[in-house]
Parts: sequence; C-alpha cells; structure tokens
Amino acid sequence: MKYPAALQTLINRLADLPSVGPKTAERYAFYLLKQAPEKLKSFAAAIAELQNKITVCRECLSICENDPCPICADVSRRQDILCLVANIQDLTAIEATRQYDGRYFILGGLINTISGVGPKDLNIEKLLKKIKAGGIKEIILALNFTLEGETTSLYLTKILKDHLKITRLAKGLPAGSDLEYADELTLANALKYRSEINK
Repeated sequence: MKYPAALQTLINRLADLPSVGPKTAERYAFYLLKQAPEKLKSFAAAIAELQNKITVCRECLSICENDPCPICADVSRRQDILCLVANIQDLTAIEATRQYDGRYFILGGLINTISGVGPKDLNIEKLLKKIKAGGIKEIILALNFTLEGETTSLYLTKILKDHLKITRLAKGLPAGSDLEYADELTLANALKYRSEINK
C-alpha cells in the first residue's frame, strides 16, 4: 500500500536528516501525524525561522542571531588567543566549562579522506586571512581525538607552526572521543592543561 503523497513527501524529507533511515523517518512522520494542529504549526514555524533569524558570525563563523556573535562582540575577551573547533557544538561544550576567555574560529568540519573532505572544504583560507590580520599569538587546537581530528591537527600544525604558538587540549580526553560529549570537568582540565605542540 502506498502512503498518501503528503505523508510520503514528509517521510522522504525526514530521511534526508543525518542518522535517520527510512524506518525512523516513517516513525517520525506518523508521530507528527498524531499531533495537534497547533503543535504542528509551532514545529513548522520553528523550522521556518531558522533561515530568517539565524545568521553566521563574520568573525568566528558561528551561528548566531546577530553579527558579530555575542562572544566576538565581547570586548572583555582576549584577542590574542584563538581556539579552533570543528563545529558550534564543540564551541558550546568549551564555553560551558567557563575556563576560556579568548575567541573562537569554526573550521566547519574535519579533514576526512574517506568521505572526500579535504582542507579546501574547511574554512582554512578564512582562518589564514584572520591570522594575517595580526594580533593572534596562540592557536588552541580543540579538535576531537579521532583519526579525523588528529589528521586536521597535523595539517594545521604544519601550515601554522612557523607563525604562532600552537597548543592542544590535554590528553585527559579519551582517544576517539568527540568534544561535544565530554563532561565539563574533563573538558575544563583538558583546556587548562593544554600543551604546546613542538615545532
């Protein structure tokens, strides 16, 4: 039996989401079908507002409601330290520790040769322009301790080591772990006891 076209379209759209297969998409669609019209309108409005109310910070490339974002607009934060993270979730995890008072820069992912993601697919050119503008003395590589994170760290160290002090989070984080899932204390200590990468 074929589902009505509107329901099948919704299932197809939900299946486009990361980690959502056809069966999960089908479950989500039937769940939504059972909701009150007001709840569905609120859900649809929240999705529609994403494009209208969310922008990208020109300084750190984080998502925000105002450009620059609150972190980049905060004049009390240090200008000479830049923490490189893969995504907004990692930035949020580090901010939750309240141990860091510098700026951020979002790479937009990690180098992953298997998935065909290379340096040109990340925000590295924008990073280099930011560094050339001056004022930055230290780069903190706050990247996952995974194969992709290590590959990205090695690449960045290679292209930046002659210009800046480069540090990495302490290895208190387990190998193969994602920053966004680390508890605040572990992440705070990893940040506090970060180590300089030998040139």
